[in-house]
Amino acid sequence: MLTPLLCLLSLPLLMTVLGSPKPHIIFILADDLGWHDVGYHGSIIETPNIDRLAADGVKLENYYVTPLCSPTRSVLMTGRYQIRMGMQHHVLLAQEPKCLPLDEVLLPEKLKQSGYATHMVGKWHLGFYKWDCVPNHRGFDTFFGFYLAGGDYFNHTRKCHGHTLSAYDLRDNDIMVAKQYNGQYSTTLFAEKSQEILQKHNPEFPLFLYLSFQAVHAPLQVPTKYSDKYVGKIDDEDRRLYAGLTTCMDEAIGKVVDTLKKTGLWDNTLIIFSTDNGGAVVQGGSNWPLRGQKGSLFEGGVRGPAFVSGPVLKESVRGTVNRELLYVGDWFPTFVHLAGGTTDGTKPLDGVNQWETISQGMSSPRKEIVHNIDHLHPRPQYLRNEPYQDPSLFDISVSASIRMGNWKLLTGDKGSGIWTAPPELRYVNTFKEHGLITLFNIRDDPEERNDLVHCRPDIVHRLLQRLHFYNNTVVLPREEKHQFDLSDPVVHDMAWTPWQ
Repeated sequence: MLTPLLCLLSLPLLMTVLGSPKPHIIFILADDLGWHDVGYHGSIIETPNIDRLAADGVKLENYYVTPLCSPTRSVLMTGRYQIRMGMQHHVLLAQEPKCLPLDEVLLPEKLKQSGYATHMVGKWHLGFYKWDCVPNHRGFDTFFGFYLAGGDYFNHTRKCHGHTLSAYDLRDNDIMVAKQYNGQYSTTLFAEKSQEILQKHNPEFPLFLYLSFQAVHAPLQVPTKYSDKYVGKIDDEDRRLYAGLTTCMDEAIGKVVDTLKKTGLWDNTLIIFSTDNGGAVVQGGSNWPLRGQKGSLFEGGVRGPAFVSGPVLKESVRGTVNRELLYVGDWFPTFVHLAGGTTDGTKPLDGVNQWETISQGMSSPRKEIVHNIDHLHPRPQYLRNEPYQDPSLFDISVSASIRMGNWKLLTGDKGSGIWTAPPELRYVNTFKEHGLITLFNIRDDPEERNDLVHCRPDIVHRLLQRLHFYNNTVVLPREEKHQFDLSDPVVHDMAWTPWQ
């Protein structure tokens, strides 16, 4: 039982008396950032602030996301595989009546139960057809950002279906504010809004800030002072613009860190940086030397740059590289653990608490990752003479992939299988044919060049069994007709807004 003195203490002071205060958690998500697009991975792109944070933290070099945007964000927010929620097929589109299922418990809701102030800035892309779907109604105290996949970086609009007109997509909580911020570049604007949150926050109380940049997603728009840095260094125009987008985002991250330090929040802060999927090669990104790109089940589509940094980390792990298996879904239970909360009340999680892995260098409790199982993805038109074509176990014409230990199995349509070097390296891009089913040892062959499917039938059979197991839990995506009339921004004062 608490003594009368402790009963009189404020919650933050009580936490200090009884143990360590709960850390402020800053989660920064880049959009479409490739493996080879950060300086510490050898890129020509200048990312000094990202590099500095990574060098002073723990680089996560065996860390995975999903092949696409909305699926990754759904996994981050729930700690559950996208296949559990019908979120595995594609990104959410503007005029479909669908969102991240409302019966899922989201990360900010759990953190609020532990006394956290929860704020979101930037890209949502988890559905908005009704108000119950949007961030302010799903656990975030405040939201400044946009609902859709992307749009114009300067005027914050996106084209309407069937029109040449563009509609506004920028919110300050539930209020449309695009016109007020017209002309302000989104990367800089989102950093400024994040800084305002930090400046107003009472450091005695724990904070969760989800900063979800629009950068470096297409369209490739950036103030010329950033892209001009690469004139003479990068000849390819898309790559040069992309590099400018990335450097601008890096500068914005540096400003957020400076504000954390000026406000006194820094000493109790944990920063996590991640991409949402692999880089889009056709839009300037690079995943070299990994195979594939955004939308692909190869490493270039699902393995992303990520790190943890901040004074909350012990000196013993700062400046280290962690090669344990980690997944974007692991942040949910890890953050809830750091918040002193429980995962009671959620649906069964696929994420695991990785705090000991990150903070102490312990072995990862994660042994496998389901990269995806997508029954709606187009099947190959014909089946080759594949020795493992046994639909009673798992139909290998289905687009799917699973990682178990060092082994990775891919089936069906796997997406782009090209090794694409960034233009500035002037290497020749290569492609290698593959069958309906492929097997790689990722530890020995991270570039996925040596298919071992015929060498290790025992591993193939074991992984097909695991896919069969997970396939029994798949929730197929709802196929909803787009409600063009109801959702048309023309009838909503030229704004993308909930319509049901």
